Amino acid sequence: MPLERLSKARRKVVGSKQTLKAIDRNQAKAVYVAKNAERHVVDPIVQSCSNKSVPVIYVESMHVLGKACGIEVGCAATAIIEDE
Repeated sequence: MPLERLSKARRKVVGSKQTLKAIDRNQAKAVYVAKNAERHVVDPIVQSCSNKSVPVIYVESMHVLGKACGIEVGCAATAIIEDE
């Protein structure tokens, strides 16, 4: 299951701004994006991932992604910085 790696990650950043910063700093190992997030929020993240060859994993919804990150609210994007 794609979210298993996310839930076991030692370090991750949550949120679109923090995810974009991690990509720009070449820290992101993998990026998760919610399918129902607003395009103007996640398109720059997906484009940056494409430019830096970072894999993008799409998740069904912001709610599911937020829950996988251990937060009570929805989340548009998150990045794994360090695996287990």
